[in-house]
Amino acid sequence: MAPNHRPGSALLSVFFLLFLSILINYIDRGNLSIAAPLLKDELRISASQLGVLFSAFFWTYSAVQIVSGWIIDRYDVNCVLAAGFVLWSMATTATGLVHGFAMLIGVRMVLGAAESVAFPSYSKIICLHVPEQHRGMANAVIMAGMSAGPAVGTYGCGMAMARYGWRPVFIVLGLVSLIWVAPWLRWMPKTTINEQRAKATISAVEIFRQRSFWGASVGHFCIAYPWYFILLWLPLYLVRDRHQSMQDMALHAALFFVIYALVAPITGCIADACIRAGADVTTIRKTFMAIGHSLVVLGVLACAAPDARLSFTGMLVMGGGLGFTGPNIFAFAQAFAGPAAAGKWIGMQNSLGNISGVVVGPLTGLIVDRTGHFGWAFVVCAAVTFVGGISWTRLVGRLEQVPWRAESHAALVGSARNMA
Repeated sequence: MAPNHRPGSALLSVFFLLFLSILINYIDRGNLSIAAPLLKDELRISASQLGVLFSAFFWTYSAVQIVSGWIIDRYDVNCVLAAGFVLWSMATTATGLVHGFAMLIGVRMVLGAAESVAFPSYSKIICLHVPEQHRGMANAVIMAGMSAGPAVGTYGCGMAMARYGWRPVFIVLGLVSLIWVAPWLRWMPKTTINEQRAKATISAVEIFRQRSFWGASVGHFCIAYPWYFILLWLPLYLVRDRHQSMQDMALHAALFFVIYALVAPITGCIADACIRAGADVTTIRKTFMAIGHSLVVLGVLACAAPDARLSFTGMLVMGGGLGFTGPNIFAFAQAFAGPAAAGKWIGMQNSLGNISGVVVGPLTGLIVDRTGHFGWAFVVCAAVTFVGGISWTRLVGRLEQVPWRAESHAALVGSARNMA
């Protein structure tokens, strides 16, 4: 696509399908936390054990990211995404069929491995088909789906679980989700395997040498921490500490995700418009990250307040703050990596960033078991988020594509000529 062109209708259809895929992705990964109040009683497990069950997803999700990035840079990204989608849908179905703590951990690990292909695939597609001045909105579409998924899942699945139990919801959701694969295979973007392989010559060592990679990875960890904190623990917090019913919890938790889903595309559009108007890309992206992290810190601290209204307001402020950061997390990586290394860079950054999911489950469960409430868990969350804001603004360099070695550049030029 020429730099000044807007995405065409065919690409808009692609991004609608990507929106649906990540929406389903996050319904699948977040449903266990929605079922937590019911599942905790059924299995007779502690908050610490529940935290381990939550983190099992991230054991494989984080570990397999690097492999997924390599596969995506090496093979057809469209087919890799489709295969991962089928596997994670089947794992969701299996969750409703298995019994016992150990078996639930096993299917959550399979779900994590399957879903690890998602974000590296999205970023590879964006790098191949969307210019810099439209990437804020392209990433915002993904982030809107990421937040709409828990909103739909928390409200719709929460209500369904309250009426039918948690197992039927998992089974039906996993099977119905498979319908997505057919339109994806029909309308997925046309990129030849040779074009993708020509861009797969950057090694992991070269990426590890970049200071901005480590700055972005630390920032990613620190902003993913409050996101997973809310995704995993908000339902139990509202039921246990705020004494809400399953129905009230489903409504209030869904509002958090709705705010995120609304704010992300708005901020993505504003950032893109500023860049198209001539504003410095680095200044715009870093400013939005600083605003977002500040809002999240304030929101997290307000959530811990004894007053229910202030706590609820803080939850909404958190959602708005995450809406500022969401469209920019992968825009940083896409700018640095370019098409040559998008799959590997995103896979590696996402691997390190999602270690937060491994940490936040057991750590929060331990804090709740030791203190009897969520107060200190919110304080830890705010501190981690503050560190992330520093990392994005101070450790990450200017948003310019890394000048990869000469042979990679030659491969890119040759690929561009073939596409002309």
